[in-house]
Amino acid sequence: MTDFSARDFYDSLAPDYHRIFADWDASMAYQATVLNPLLGPGPHRVLDCSCGIGTQAIGLALAGHRVVGSDLSPVAAARATAEASVRGARLPTAAADMRRLPFASSVFDVVVCADNSVAHLLTAPDVEAALAGMRRVLRDDGLLVLTVRDYDEMRRTRPGAPPPQVSETSEGRLITFQLWHWHADGEHYDQEHFQLMPGGGDDWTVRVRRAASWALTRAQLTEFVTGAGFAGVRWHDPASSGFYQPVLTARAAG
Repeated sequence: MTDFSARDFYDSLAPDYHRIFADWDASMAYQATVLNPLLGPGPHRVLDCSCGIGTQAIGLALAGHRVVGSDLSPVAAARATAEASVRGARLPTAAADMRRLPFASSVFDVVVCADNSVAHLLTAPDVEAALAGMRRVLRDDGLLVLTVRDYDEMRRTRPGAPPPQVSETSEGRLITFQLWHWHADGEHYDQEHFQLMPGGGDDWTVRVRRAASWALTRAQLTEFVTGAGFAGVRWHDPASSGFYQPVLTARAAG
C-alpha cells in the first residue's frame, strides 16, 4: 500500500481548498439546502467528523443546526472555525482522526462524513474503527450521513482522471485536475491533485498534493455500516438528492 499521509494532503490543501469551487459560499448554501431534507426537522446537534474547511458544516450551522466539526487536518479545522465566524456562525472544531473521535457517547443527533472522506481509510479495521466511533457518539436512532464517489462505476471502468475543473478567481483562472493510479487489486488508487494558478507573466504556479484512497462499493460500505450497529441503510443518488455525490443514510440501532 502506498504510504501517503492524508493529514499532510489536507494540511497542504486547506489554504486553497475553496478555490476548487467557482463560488464557495454559494456551494456551502446549496449543499446545506439539499442535505437538510435528509436530516429531517431540526435543529439538530450535528457532528461533521470530516469538516475540512467547513463546506458542509458552515452551511448547516447557518441553517440553524448546532454543529461541531472535527478533521484530521488541524489546519483545515482551524480555518473552518475562522470562516464560520466571519459569516456569523459558531463552529467549534477539533483536530481529530475519525477513527478516534474525542467526544462523549450519545451526544449527537446527526453525524456527517462527506466529500468522500471515508475513502482515505485504507483497510477494513480502519473503516470499522471510524464507523464504530460514529455510532458511539450518536444517540439511539441518530442519523449517519456519508457521501462518497460513485465507486461502483469507477471500479468497473478504472478511470485515469476525472474531468478538470476551471474556476474564475481574482487572480485569474484556476485549473484543478487529478490523476488516478490504480493498484493491482482494482480497489485502491493513488491520487495526484494538481492546482494550476496564474503566475507572473505567462507562467503558471503548479501545486501538487498526493493521497491514497479505497474505492469502496455500495455493497462494501453498506456491510461495514450495518456491522457497526446501524440499520435502515439507504442510498440517495444525485438525481434524487441534489447532492453531487451518492449519499448513504442510516440510523443508529438501539
